[in-house]
Amino acid sequence: MCGFLQEWSIPPRGPAVGAGMVAASHPAVGLAGARVLERGGNAADAALAMAAMCWPALPGQCGVGGDAFALLRRPDGEVVSYGGSGFGPDGGLPCFYRERGLAALPLEGPLAVAVPGAVAALAALHAAAATRDLEELWAPAVEAAERGLPCTARTSADIAEHQGALARDPGTAAVFLPGGRPPRAGRPIIQPELAATLRRLAADPAGFYTGEPAERAVAALSSAGAPFSGEEWAACGQALTGPSIDGRYGGFTVHQTPLPTPGWMVLQQAALCDGVLARLPWLGAQAIGWAAGAAATAFADRLASCGSDGDGWRELLTPASLAARRAALSTGRPPVVARSPVPGGGDTTSVVAVDASGMAVSLIHSLAFTFGARITVPGTGVVLNNRLGRGAYLLDGHPNEVAPRRRPLHTLNAWMVTDAAGRLRHVGNTPGGDGQVQWNAQLLSHVLDHGADPVEAVSAPRFTLFPGSDADTLGRPCELRCESRLGDRVLARLGELGYDVRVTGPWGAGGSALVVTADHASGVLFGAADPRQDGVALGV
Repeated sequence: MCGFLQEWSIPPRGPAVGAGMVAASHPAVGLAGARVLERGGNAADAALAMAAMCWPALPGQCGVGGDAFALLRRPDGEVVSYGGSGFGPDGGLPCFYRERGLAALPLEGPLAVAVPGAVAALAALHAAAATRDLEELWAPAVEAAERGLPCTARTSADIAEHQGALARDPGTAAVFLPGGRPPRAGRPIIQPELAATLRRLAADPAGFYTGEPAERAVAALSSAGAPFSGEEWAACGQALTGPSIDGRYGGFTVHQTPLPTPGWMVLQQAALCDGVLARLPWLGAQAIGWAAGAAATAFADRLASCGSDGDGWRELLTPASLAARRAALSTGRPPVVARSPVPGGGDTTSVVAVDASGMAVSLIHSLAFTFGARITVPGTGVVLNNRLGRGAYLLDGHPNEVAPRRRPLHTLNAWMVTDAAGRLRHVGNTPGGDGQVQWNAQLLSHVLDHGADPVEAVSAPRFTLFPGSDADTLGRPCELRCESRLGDRVLARLGELGYDVRVTGPWGAGGSALVVTADHASGVLFGAADPRQDGVALGV
């Protein structure tokens, strides 16, 4: 381990090693994937099993009622993206919300909900690359929901934080507030209705969009005042499938998820930092200042011109555009982020799987905020997302303005790195709202500029420019949030450079990064999960 990194109090352990590898933010999730690989399944099989296990294991972070995005690298080197996110209601014109006296979309309740896309994305990934039936792959998750998994300290705290909202919905109250109180860590959270739903969807995932589950969801939301027709629900049963979007960094190819994800923002930051951060002291004030400026540039560009049904991001990655932005960064002025009075928040989880054939999957899924809209579809155990409220703007004429059949912009994204020969070198992701695009760019620099192994990469001190340009965080005063492990000298110098530095605890930045690295010299994989959460990487 690098001596410089030892100064940052990284846990004294090496990465997991194996011919196959899984990584996740909950041990039961990682174990589900490792068992699939042990039994001869491939990386897609393992990722699908882990994604389903996340639903009972991490109920505040993801669910059937949320969204999902994945990158799949096939053994022949092709990298494909699978996107699952949905439209708001067909009756959700801007005037609908303004007539109700709203200046922004609600962040909770039925008006915050978009059609969930996770099931469609997972079904598409399964059809394209899996070797096992969904019933087999999801059986452990069904069993876990039926018998209950022990509540983690994190989930207990999440429930306690949102107890008031969860108590107002009969479905969430019955599961997450037994006896009217949050469960203590270690108490099983039993979800029989969710188990029945998972069993049904494993046999017929399309039914979530066109069958009785869809009818039940649309009826519940419509009766609660959200103007869903059902047609927009059916239209989201087809996942967004196509090639990854790609960029260059340090002589390698970085693959990312396309719109409505902010994958292009990671590529833009990578292009702005390429050849710069490698020459600067690792995580020194000058390097952090440059990277924060690159992040601010991406957020400003997103806010100014990007929507899920436009191509404005492509121009932002042209050589001329990047050159102009590099020139602006070289002035060294601290970033300026647009302001608007909206509060912040959010949550997500992710998985990574790589098998011995070179197939790899990076998958990330979310309810948007913790427990999403904090409402359920009655009788199903399905907690619904609040992605529409979190992601869409109520700004006249903006390309991300709320509109029927327009997906709100997302925070989720996933990445892979391949070399000049097309071989897999690294794969990873991290939850964290608008922190994702920044932390993923930092991870790329750690592994490509500085040769960090997975433990070093996920454990390195983090910094986060806040706010970004997600609808739920716009408008807060601009600040640079830094973990204290960066050190007093670096933090003081960042203040001298003009940043409003806010120091968190040594591991307080958030996120739950996962990284797997392919070492072609030894023929094995190395992996690690973020020590900031409960995750684990397992070699097989």
